[in-house]
Amino acid sequence: MAHRQPILLIDSPSLYFRAYFGIPESAAKTGDGQPVNAVRGFLDMLAQLVRTRRPDRMICALDHDWRPAWRVELLPSYKAHRVAPEGGEVVPDTLSPQVPMILEVLDALGIPAVGATGYEADDVLGTLAVTQPGPVEVVSGDRDLFQLVDDAHPVRLLYVGRGVAKLDDCDDAAVRTRYGVPADRYADFAALRGDPSDGLPGVAGVGEKTAARLIDRYGGLDGILAALDDPRSGFAPGLRAKLDAARDYLAVAPKVVRVATDVPLPELDPALPASPADPDRLLELAQRWNLAGSCRRLVDALAGDRS
Repeated sequence: MAHRQPILLIDSPSLYFRAYFGIPESAAKTGDGQPVNAVRGFLDMLAQLVRTRRPDRMICALDHDWRPAWRVELLPSYKAHRVAPEGGEVVPDTLSPQVPMILEVLDALGIPAVGATGYEADDVLGTLAVTQPGPVEVVSGDRDLFQLVDDAHPVRLLYVGRGVAKLDDCDDAAVRTRYGVPADRYADFAALRGDPSDGLPGVAGVGEKTAARLIDRYGGLDGILAALDDPRSGFAPGLRAKLDAARDYLAVAPKVVRVATDVPLPELDPALPASPADPDRLLELAQRWNLAGSCRRLVDALAGDRS
């Protein structure tokens, strides 16, 4: 079914972490002093996105496994620096209790939230991006999701690195301008460059500009690795040595960086409700958690004219 309006695919962890660190706990608490800064900020972000992007559908993606074993098996350093001493992800103590609150409010509103065992939110977003009718707009502050941009489907990334109010609306041309590579080569580019925030070491001595030049010249990692075995391929000796030393890493890194697009997901109805699915429950949650203003703003946005 063709749609004139976009579906918003929300990287929920990206947004609620951003909300948590962007709003002081002291500014958003329940009557008994429990912080709700992440909940309030997340709901306000959704309200602004609905008002400004005018979607007719929305799905919130969840991290059911923030560090999947299959990625760690390929690359043990993957997100290793973010593992808590007792196991699990390092998450602020006052953020963890707010995630179930967000899910309860979304359920009362009638906005679907979905994750999958063994997969990250990125993988859920990747699967939805290729299976949901376009136009698709993925909302995230995660650079890895530039790889989902696809002008043909079409899929755009609404990159919120500077916040939802200053999001960057990125098509393939925007990715090329930003990084010097097409979106469908971003995973190869990221593997070469590395990403300390994800525990990807990259190739020593290869930064963004060199990675982009290599991809432009050889088409991608497969072409680069094939050219390494050709003495006529024109590599500078130092660069050839660096790439050759990183062969084992480069054999697995792209599989780690690439988001899955075949995650098994339940049937979902992404249609945005014009009014809350359970208004009484939403009112009770809003009062209990001191979220009346944020809930009202999102309800008003949903009820607005999105044609």
